[in-house]
Amino acid sequence: MSEQPPENVGGRRPCTEGEFAGWTYWHGDPFEDRAGPFYEKREDDGSILVAFRAEQRHMNGAGFMHGGCLMTFADGALFSIARDELLEHHAVTLSLTGDFLEPVYVGQLVEARGEVVRGGGKTIFIAGIVTADGKAALRFNGIVRKVGRRND
Repeated sequence: MSEQPPENVGGRRPCTEGEFAGWTYWHGDPFEDRAGPFYEKREDDGSILVAFRAEQRHMNGAGFMHGGCLMTFADGALFSIARDELLEHHAVTLSLTGDFLEPVYVGQLVEARGEVVRGGGKTIFIAGIVTADGKAALRFNGIVRKVGRRND
């Protein structure tokens, strides 16, 4: 019998069904597991696209997506966008700023795209945009820092 990895072991896992079949998602970060899942895939041009479908649990009392949810998604997207720079390293967010542009509502497809503005060392600078059904909802900038090698 093959041994299954413990639930608390992190890593990218394939999504095999539903809207995001063929994408991957990160599993093993307790906060992101609860907030997401946030799915990612590599586009034909080599860039990373990160996405999720807005649900009622992501909304605030006014009926649109909570700003904290958008920033959580942007924070996760930093690491996906910088994946090729991070390689086998763990990293932490040093800075994340965001400009809220438009509200996001239940049912909308929320996507993040971006680019590494500067990399090559321990500190990586990323800029990106979050859209909801193609309309700009959040512009973000972040800095992540490599902190150690991964063993998974």
